[in-house]
Amino acid sequence: MTDIYSKETRSRVMSAVRGKDTQPERKVRSFLHKAGYRFRLHYKILPGKPDIVFPRFNTVIFVNGCFWHQHAGCKKATIPHNNKLFWKRKLSRTVQRDSENIQKLENMGWKVIIIWECELLGSFDKTMLRTLRSLLIRTSFLTLGV
Repeated sequence: MTDIYSKETRSRVMSAVRGKDTQPERKVRSFLHKAGYRFRLHYKILPGKPDIVFPRFNTVIFVNGCFWHQHAGCKKATIPHNNKLFWKRKLSRTVQRDSENIQKLENMGWKVIIIWECELLGSFDKTMLRTLRSLLIRTSFLTLGV
C-alpha cells in the first residue's frame, strides 16, 4: 500500500519524532536528579549511546519507547498496517541492534538497565522505585526507600 502522505510531508512528520530527550527519559532523569544522583547523558563513546550513564558505577540506563523498540507483550508494540514489510524490517533491526549493544556493554563490564515507556505510566514514583530498586541495588550504590 502506498503512503498517504507525500514524500516531503512524511519526511517532516518523521523528523519530528524525537530520538533523545523524550518525555519518558526526562521523567527518569528528573526522578534520579531529585534523589540526589548525578549522571551523564547520551555517552557517545559507549555502544548504543545510553540515555543515562553512571560512569563511576559502570551502569547505564536505556529509556525505551515501546513502539520503536518493540517491547514484548506491550499493546504499544504494534506493527503499522500501512507498509507492513517496511516497518517489520525497520523495527526488527532496532530490536537486533539493541540486543547487540546490550551484549557489547555487558562484555565491557557495564550493568544495563532498560526502562520501558509503559512502565512509567500511572503511579510513576512507585513503578520507578520498584524498577530501580530491583535493578540498581545490585550495583551497591543506590538504596531507595519507599
